[in-house]
Amino acid sequence: MKKNETVSRKIFVVCNYVFLLSLAFICLCPIINVLAISFSDQAYVSAGLVKLLPKGFNTKSYEFVISNAEYLRSMLVTIKRVVLGVSTNLILTTLIAYPLSKEVREFKRRTFYAWMFMITMIFSGGLIPTYMVVNQFGLIDKIWALILPGAVPIFSVVLMLNFFRGLPKELEDAAFIDGAGYIIALFRIYVPISAPSIATIALFATVNHWNAWFDGLIYMNKPQNYPLQSYLQTVIIERNLEMMSSLEIANIEEISDRTQKAAQIFIGTLPILLVYPFMQRYFTKGIVLGSVKG
Repeated sequence: MKKNETVSRKIFVVCNYVFLLSLAFICLCPIINVLAISFSDQAYVSAGLVKLLPKGFNTKSYEFVISNAEYLRSMLVTIKRVVLGVSTNLILTTLIAYPLSKEVREFKRRTFYAWMFMITMIFSGGLIPTYMVVNQFGLIDKIWALILPGAVPIFSVVLMLNFFRGLPKELEDAAFIDGAGYIIALFRIYVPISAPSIATIALFATVNHWNAWFDGLIYMNKPQNYPLQSYLQTVIIERNLEMMSSLEIANIEEISDRTQKAAQIFIGTLPILLVYPFMQRYFTKGIVLGSVKG
């Protein structure tokens, strides 16, 4: 039964809601501003009159983006990277976290392997050695150069490891009694009941792969192999005319430079904005259960 709330408690709750809603609105303002600019006429944008609502509404910038082959190609590269990268991260994270979640009596070298992985969170080989390794494996200008260097996110391994440790040991013992092995126990018992942790890790991996741009500039020599964020960094931020398509150069005078940037940035952000709410319900639960040993 719900207890009667005092007046001071009600005032606190109202103030808390107002504060959080205000904070959320402040965080959304930049996105709303970018969206308004992308739908506005270049005259209003150039004059700095566009704030949160579009002025001189038009869709020329989005028509330009849709017809820009280079932008669409980079979008496809990013989608391919996300699909392959997230799948690789989830598979390797699960296969590593499961044995490391066992006690030393079950996995004698557990401590040794755990330290091997943990050290990589503190020390890194550096940019040049990493590039040399990627180059020696012949991965330059290939999609796997964007995936394999970060194939095992150690932070995700720690979350999954602790989540597995918090699950009842009796579930695995019952499976062993029925004749199952470790592989069957992992994929038939542990994975199905680990949806919150897996969804959290998948969200981290998706955002990481979608927003990454620096590795694309390093490992991709051909512009047509750039992922979306690398393309945006080169064309929008650096404004490299050599990277711009003939269509984009031809439309510089007809379409405002700022509206072009806004449209491309918003379309590049939209997939994450659409995916995040569906995975949000698993996020908090996965973080809490994966960060505290049961």
